[in-house]
Amino acid sequence: MRRRPGSISRSCENGGEALGFMKGEIYKRSLIHEEYGGNRQSGISYPAKHDMVFIFTGFSGEEYGYNDRWEKGYFLYYGEGQEGDMEFVKGNKEIKTHRENKKSLHLFQKVSKGFVKYLGEMEYVDYFEEEGRDSKGNLRKVIVFKLKPKER
Repeated sequence: MRRRPGSISRSCENGGEALGFMKGEIYKRSLIHEEYGGNRQSGISYPAKHDMVFIFTGFSGEEYGYNDRWEKGYFLYYGEGQEGDMEFVKGNKEIKTHRENKKSLHLFQKVSKGFVKYLGEMEYVDYFEEEGRDSKGNLRKVIVFKLKPKER
């Protein structure tokens, strides 16, 4: 079922914003951004007027050096940046600091052009670095975030 984000119930919890996204539901990505803001193109979006970070995976970014995947109950999410070493700036910094900044972290998976499935609220656990190739084929440092589903 495709829902318009404005129809999602929202409530405040612990001073932060708890969203009413339904796990497994499919949403039109453009409508999510119309409702909350944030970058419509990036894999990591952090709306300025809301205490949340959206992360989008396609499970198909291997040609750009990304290999997002589930492993032993954790979601391994590759940071943003297509050229040169990845650094803890912009979206990468937002993921790493989401709890201390009291922002919820929400994972979506692309299912078709313009549509994403909500996989749930996540929490940053740790990160590691690995060597990979950038969009120009050069070796670089890649940040891989270790995320876990948030327990309610």
